[in-house]
Amino acid sequence: MTRLGDLERAVMDVLWDAVPGTSDGVTVREVADALDGRELAYTTVMTVLDRLAGKGMVQREREGRAWRYRAAASREAYIAQLMLDALDLGGSRDAALVRFARSVTGTEADVLRAALTTEAGLTVDPTGHGRTEGDVRGDAGNNPGRGLTDRVDSPPADGASRPDLADKAVER
Repeated sequence: MTRLGDLERAVMDVLWDAVPGTSDGVTVREVADALDGRELAYTTVMTVLDRLAGKGMVQREREGRAWRYRAAASREAYIAQLMLDALDLGGSRDAALVRFARSVTGTEADVLRAALTTEAGLTVDPTGHGRTEGDVRGDAGNNPGRGLTDRVDSPPADGASRPDLADKAVER
């Protein structure tokens, strides 16, 4: 997945923020107008959209003499792919995931826990602790006794990382 430059990201933000269902995309002029604070030439915006289409980030359809552009995937799908690509950079995926889990806030941990629980076909109690359905024993057999609904602690208040925990994950 291609990382976006600043201008590409600004253009994609316009496309991602366009309300789907109310139009079949936006024109170069509409994107340029939405980026009015940047004082960009029409041709610059057109070139960026053309390059994004070449990268597969946007889809376009001809409308008369103009093109209509829309994002090929949602902002969330793009970010998720960036995260997956980062995991593929090398080293231990387990260690990277542990470090990531230790760095998220309590609310973000709740969101992750709920998503993992949904994927596993379980439900969690409203506090986010413990199981209310199913009986999962361990997480894919790697850590018996720790189910998908185990609590992930928030990072330390001083912002210190927990490399000792990530290193232990590598040793597993």
